[in-house]
Amino acid sequence: MTTPLTWFKSSYSGDEPGSSCVEVAYDWFKSSYSTEEGGNCIEVATHSSAVHVRDSKVPDGPTFAVAPATWRAFVAAAPDTLN
Repeated sequence: MTTPLTWFKSSYSGDEPGSSCVEVAYDWFKSSYSTEEGGNCIEVATHSSAVHVRDSKVPDGPTFAVAPATWRAFVAAAPDTLN
């Protein structure tokens, strides 16, 4: 079973009815360290300009985004901190 896409309204869209708007979706992926039994899990959604991160236990909760280079640096350093 896959996680449904999360749709976001473009920040260029107006609030008035009938205004032109675009919606985009991110496909969230759960961490490979996550298990079916729960635990501390994150999900990420990647885009060429940002990597979005959220808590898999609270999918409608807060998210944050970092530049792809920042995410690569974090992932490269993470194994060193897990030992």
